[in-house]
Amino acid sequence: MKQGKVWGETEELFNSGTVSVHYLKIKKGGYCSEHRHHSKANIFYVIQGNLALTIWNSKGGQDETIIWQGESSEIPPGVYHKFRALTDVECLEIYEVKFRGADIERRTQGGFKK
Repeated sequence: MKQGKVWGETEELFNSGTVSVHYLKIKKGGYCSEHRHHSKANIFYVIQGNLALTIWNSKGGQDETIIWQGESSEIPPGVYHKFRALTDVECLEIYEVKFRGADIERRTQGGFKK
């Protein structure tokens, strides 16, 4: 299902529950909000155009990476980021759930019986 956005449009192509792939069309000059995902890595792969990705590092500073056609960049979970289209852009946005820390809660304890 396509969704219109202020900056263009997005359509989910695939969702397995731990990975989802979205096709984005971003108008030149379009940008998203500054945001972060607690458990998902955010990977961008540019099909056409130039996309600027800004991340905020742990010291509060900003780092910008420009990705071109055929290039990709990954933003880890928990990192504030935004994108901005330097040209009209077509890209894939891939979300991948990253399991962090302890992932088990035990109700009983294992053992061994003879």
